[in-house]
Amino acid sequence: MATKTKDKKEKRNRRHKRIRTEIFGTSERPRLSVFKSNTFIYGQVIDDSKGETLVAANTRNLKKEKGKSAAKEAGKLLAKAAIGKKVKSVVFDRGGHIYIGKVREFAEGAREGGLEF
Repeated sequence: MATKTKDKKEKRNRRHKRIRTEIFGTSERPRLSVFKSNTFIYGQVIDDSKGETLVAANTRNLKKEKGKSAAKEAGKLLAKAAIGKKVKSVVFDRGGHIYIGKVREFAEGAREGGLEF
């Protein structure tokens, strides 16, 4: 019998694969991908047609803050950098994670920073 942790990871991977069949980043609307580890949250703006990362931000650089507030700040930093690269509209890829907590705060921070999705 599989362990509880293995089941959770497997379910997240299934959700991520299902989401990625529908979401694709183009030059006009790149994909904002979110990855969450136990401690940090990472975000990337990716142009899938070229296969390159345009902008990236994470909470590892924010030493003072932790938790949801750090996720929101990282989202704002990502949005600021993306607008600097002339990207205003993106497609949000939550990476199979449920849209609550740090993932939601990251998305709201990116919206407050000026990204549209």
